[in-house]
Amino acid sequence: MAQEKYLPHPAREEMRIEAVLRALADPVRLQLVREMDRIGAGVACGAIELPINKSTRTHHMRILREAGVTRVRPEGTARITELRREDLDTLYPGLLDGILAAKR
Repeated sequence: MAQEKYLPHPAREEMRIEAVLRALADPVRLQLVREMDRIGAGVACGAIELPINKSTRTHHMRILREAGVTRVRPEGTARITELRREDLDTLYPGLLDGILAAKR
């Protein structure tokens, strides 16, 4: 099976607060976003340790991407995911910082 070269992402103007909040409301997705923010660079899908199987991880990564929280790009045989902090901060100033600063 050939790797997809392109995964759809919403443009900045298509991102909706409801989708972003829904994506960040899940504890697993929030943990992924916290780790991506801490790392500060794109990471391969499996690089962040989580107690979930591969298909569940893929589901969570898709939800984050479709909401516009992350961007995924192919790099060789890997998919690198990065936080769309600039887009989120432009559209919803302080939202991501507030959510990431909240106690776990």
